[in-house]
Amino acid sequence: MFRIERYHDISCGHRVAGHENKCRHLHGHNYRVTFVCVSESTLSMGPYDGDSKELDDVGRVIDFSVVKERLCMWLENVWDHKFLAWEHDTVMRNITKLCGAACWSSKNDESVHDVLDSSIVWTPFNPTAENMAEYLVNTVGPHVLQGTGVMLLECRVEETRKCSAAFTKDFDI
Repeated sequence: MFRIERYHDISCGHRVAGHENKCRHLHGHNYRVTFVCVSESTLSMGPYDGDSKELDDVGRVIDFSVVKERLCMWLENVWDHKFLAWEHDTVMRNITKLCGAACWSSKNDESVHDVLDSSIVWTPFNPTAENMAEYLVNTVGPHVLQGTGVMLLECRVEETRKCSAAFTKDFDI
């Protein structure tokens, strides 16, 4: 099976709700997110017959610039320099309520409410590296790669050089 990989670096914050140690605090990482893509035709292929249907006419799974344009730019536009907060995290909900109440008395030119609202990305998952990787594979990948003939097979989310988590799509070849 041919696979291509491309990584992208972003910076964002998060809080892991229910964490027993310091990750329960508001903090951030310089994440490295690695995308692994394969041709959708890989899913329907039988045994290798010498005629690879996995590659395009040029001999690629997909051009790396398309991965950048679709997956890396999604990260840039949606998560980079934002704070990922689980939609069911009561601590984060209370923080935003308190900050929201304080913004009405703010005399600053820049609205606290606007900055807060544009800085937090409410996620349907507790923002662990594992859940981020799964969300990228199962939700973001199918949406942004639609029509390319390629699927996001795996995603690795590295929080530090020592710690990463990966999610691989399960399918039968």
